[in-house]
Amino acid sequence: MVQETGQIDWKGAPELDVELLDVNEYSRPGATLKQVNGIVIHYTANPGSSAMANRDYFEGLKDAHTTKASSHFIVGLEGEVVQCIPTTEIAYASNDRNGDTISIECCHPDDTGAFNTVTYQSMVQLTAWLCNRFGLTSQDVIRHYDVTGKICPKYFVEHEDAWEQFKADVQQQIGVLVS
Repeated sequence: MVQETGQIDWKGAPELDVELLDVNEYSRPGATLKQVNGIVIHYTANPGSSAMANRDYFEGLKDAHTTKASSHFIVGLEGEVVQCIPTTEIAYASNDRNGDTISIECCHPDDTGAFNTVTYQSMVQLTAWLCNRFGLTSQDVIRHYDVTGKICPKYFVEHEDAWEQFKADVQQQIGVLVS
């Protein structure tokens, strides 16, 4: 079981807007996440959409019955972070890695998939905080692409140097948290 008992170290945590999805078979199965071995970065593939619009899309799947999808967190275009699934439960985001990863969906302003500055900064902060919380390093941060070969997050798949810089920025932020 993911350790949620006792005090959570909130040092370095981004402000979270906790908007949990209703438990349902299409977006929040309520299944226990037994161990966190990684963080998976995604992009919404929906340019210009907000974090709440993506959260509401996941919530609506319980009624639409079209697909199974969700994410633990969504980082928005203004840097806001919406939590959709508790970190003690699995999300439907990373296929074969749903059972041992935390997923972060990230909004982007246009078809390039590149993240704006405030979204990027929140992504780094959230990812570093989660790594620190679960005893991970930036080497445990992967792209959806690394699990399935899907071009997600698009910009980080098409620009390997930007992906490596993101991981370096996360590792640097982890260092700030532990010092």
